[in-house]
Amino acid sequence: MSSTRVFIHGLESTSHGTKGEFFRNKFPDMILEDFTGPLDRRMDRLNHLLKNKTDLVLVGSSYGGLMAAIYACRNPQTVRKLILLAPALDLTDFQPYLTRRHDIPVVLYHGRLDDVVPPEAVQIIARKVFSNLDYHAVDDDHSLHDTFSGMAWDELLSL
Repeated sequence: MSSTRVFIHGLESTSHGTKGEFFRNKFPDMILEDFTGPLDRRMDRLNHLLKNKTDLVLVGSSYGGLMAAIYACRNPQTVRKLILLAPALDLTDFQPYLTRRHDIPVVLYHGRLDDVVPPEAVQIIARKVFSNLDYHAVDDDHSLHDTFSGMAWDELLSL
């Protein structure tokens, strides 16, 4: 059984942003959808998209990282791997998930120069929630402009 790969874009982005287009071109089987509105509506859309799917590899960027992390915490049995790019785990929406640890494999990249989502706070939260965390602090900004395209995506998205 093959895995289902999903990219979840950030708050101000779409599935046609830089990261979405990168994934669309390099991984044509990847699920790329647009999410709008408040978090509850975005999560309802994500839940509908992933209904009855298992063996998920979720990639979430910024607010999409928050969504991916919430989905994984709610459905740990369906998520094979979580890849988080400057995830907005510092928002109050993630607080309900701070009480339980998960052993889902998580790879997290965060720019040390991020002025949108505080890297230090996110690292503390991620280490508290995810016991199988591979954390990378990189010399980059919130969007990971210098890092993203050079990441080992074939390896990261493989199982």
